Amino acid sequence: MEVFQLTTTVDASGHLHLDIPTQLAPGQVNIVVVLNQVASEKIQKSDYDFSDLAGKLVWEGDALAMQRVLRDEW
Repeated sequence: MEVFQLTTTVDASGHLHLDIPTQLAPGQVNIVVVLNQVASEKIQKSDYDFSDLAGKLVWEGDALAMQRVLRDEW
């Protein structure tokens, strides 16, 4: 058994052509093909600006004491 990894292209008609030289004897072989699309070089940028949703909570008081109060309400 031989394992090959190569990068090739699919033509405009959607056909994938493989030309793989082997040292196998003539005869039937089983072939397993796993297609994994190559990641594009372009980085997809979000069209929406989320900066208006980001923020920082200003907490005045003892956060641990408030946590205990809320927990004791259960």
